[in-house]
Amino acid sequence: MRQMPSDCVMPASTSMAVNAQALLRWARRLLGLVALGAALQSHAESADCPPAAEPVSMDVAKLGDAADRGFMWRIDKGGRTSYLYGTMHVARRDWAVPGATLVSAIRASDVLALEMDVLDPSIMKRLLAAMAPRPQDALDDALKARLVAQIKAACLPEQILGVMSPEMASTTLVVMAARRQGLDPAYAIDRSLSEVGHGLGRAVVSLETPELQIAALRSRTHAQAKEAIEQTLQSLETGEATPLLLRMADVWAESRYSELDHYEDWCMCMSTESERALMKRLLDERNPAMAQRIDALHSSGKRVVAAVGSLHMIGPTGLPQLLAKRGYKVERVEFAPPGAVARQQ
Repeated sequence: MRQMPSDCVMPASTSMAVNAQALLRWARRLLGLVALGAALQSHAESADCPPAAEPVSMDVAKLGDAADRGFMWRIDKGGRTSYLYGTMHVARRDWAVPGATLVSAIRASDVLALEMDVLDPSIMKRLLAAMAPRPQDALDDALKARLVAQIKAACLPEQILGVMSPEMASTTLVVMAARRQGLDPAYAIDRSLSEVGHGLGRAVVSLETPELQIAALRSRTHAQAKEAIEQTLQSLETGEATPLLLRMADVWAESRYSELDHYEDWCMCMSTESERALMKRLLDERNPAMAQRIDALHSSGKRVVAAVGSLHMIGPTGLPQLLAKRGYKVERVEFAPPGAVARQQ
């Protein structure tokens, strides 16, 4: 993992630190929330509730005109070309349709590889089982009351606590808070890509299993889970839950690669030993297995588009660098402004 510059001073604001920690926990779980989008639709009970997500048409015959967003790399080895694509697991409605360059790459591919194919019914079933509440997840009455209050404020039914653990539910609320600014996991590009891949008749595979991903993402002890819930609730109660998420979403939507590449400088997520250990577990320790899986697919004679969260793409332990070490020629595809043509860098 890259070390932070010695002159990078982290903000001292407690609320902002809590916000960063909440975002880290949110990021750990968001892909599962994409799969649970239908279950998390707004139960609007007042005019103050954000509107429920509206379906976005993915007519594959009409794709190809949308603006390119996110981050992309071309990888070549053995006379075949594959692509890496960095996603964002939450988005605005008009970001949901894949851009022309990405669609072209999928059309030219044999396999679409995602972190998890959220449209696979078996994946959904296994995710639900993995995220389900356990007896050891029970909260004290005071903390549960705070959690229920935020669930209601997010226009969600209290019954979600019967579907997912309190820790999972608390980080779900960070995503739900962002809906008031127009961001929704229902519009995530990951889900759209799965629809496009299946619609084009491509093989759609998962790079990770639900069990392995959730096992890596859960807090290790009840005390850690309780602390995570308390910090997330504090960020929601103080209104500090969404600014960092909004910035990350804009970085992705505008393909601001330099800003993404220096994520550690502004994420407020590397200031303590525990935060650095968390980032290592979430990114560095997962990337080698994904790189091996992508390499295996490509080496089997397949042309692959591998689309995973954008933070898996940066630094010396990011997928582009890991695949370069496996003998791939790696070139970043720089997305041009709408109306222009993407070019390779």
